Amino acid sequence: MSDHIMNTYGRLPVSFVKGEGCYLYDDQGERYLDALTGIAVCGLGHSHPAVAQAISDQASTLMHTSNLYGIPNQEALADKICELSSMDKVFFSNSGAEANEAAIKIARRFGHTKDIDLPTIIVANKSFHGRTLSTLSATGNPKIHAGFEPLVPGFIHVDFDDMDAIKQVASDNDSVVAIMVEPIQGEGGLATPAMSYLQEIRTFCDDNGLLMILDEIQTGICRTGKWFAGQHSDIVPDVMTLAKGLGNGFPIGACVAKGAAAEILVPGTHGSTFGGSPLACAAALATIKTMQAQNLDQRATELGDYFQQGFKKSLQDLIEKGFVKDIRGKGLMIGIELAQPCTELVKKALDKKLLINVTADSVIRLLPALIITDAQADDIINLVSELIIGISD
Repeated sequence: MSDHIMNTYGRLPVSFVKGEGCYLYDDQGERYLDALTGIAVCGLGHSHPAVAQAISDQASTLMHTSNLYGIPNQEALADKICELSSMDKVFFSNSGAEANEAAIKIARRFGHTKDIDLPTIIVANKSFHGRTLSTLSATGNPKIHAGFEPLVPGFIHVDFDDMDAIKQVASDNDSVVAIMVEPIQGEGGLATPAMSYLQEIRTFCDDNGLLMILDEIQTGICRTGKWFAGQHSDIVPDVMTLAKGLGNGFPIGACVAKGAAAEILVPGTHGSTFGGSPLACAAALATIKTMQAQNLDQRATELGDYFQQGFKKSLQDLIEKGFVKDIRGKGLMIGIELAQPCTELVKKALDKKLLINVTADSVIRLLPALIITDAQADDIINLVSELIIGISD
């Protein structure tokens, strides 16, 4: 590892140089089964030919102009996202944090149109929205805040999946303009709320003139078995943010808005030099078209059920003993919560040529590619179960 890279990650002792489908290859030629996909990024697996071809063709034609001009690929991608989401307009960025910045700016500007001096957004404890100053302030994790105070004001944190807490804060604070949550808390241990939670937020926002903001950066683009996780609850937010899976590895983010929220940002209020470039949008268009052609939203639902049933069967004894506290998630966003911290399993899995992640100290997080086969799913189930059984004694 180079001494010239800032030490912002506790990197594992491996360097990957090639990817193919659900596998990565290191610089020693060893093959690893990827059950993390760059943290829910490569939904089509690595080096997908359709995405690679789209990038190659576009790179040899036109990579960048500026948002001062029309960008046909950007227009086509915005049309496709709005068609899939039943929303109205899109602002393109380069990352999820930037998409959330745009959403926060929409909420603040919306508040100022109501003559609210400090527009306030209700957010959730244990959430994760990014590492810029405003998105880390929105994030409900003190570890993320530490060392970066003073935080950006205008956020009030309540417990996730607690509608009563939201109502109480809103009733006590007339500066509240929006509610911003993740449909499933990826970094917060795969916390999955009651089905009614998002529906109740939608109704409450409608009744009180608030914006509902859904952070779908990790849950979006078929990951949970729907194009967007909010669709499981049959709701459409006012603002939705996307990134990760949208470009299958090519950096791109999107802030999608509907109704009045879609008209808030006007020339001079927001922008991005690289956001929505011809190249990024070509990658995203190829990703979406491939997922549509293969019905990967349905496949993610089927595979998610397959994984959960497989784990419940292989870990039945540990479930009964309470060592495995819960197996949860939707689609191919799967969490296995243990009764003790288990971060050491990441390195143990790496030794077995399997890539996994542990979040919230005790939740094994699995985010495999949507193209994974049943046989590859069996390999993950068997290897992860073996690892869990190995530390249960």
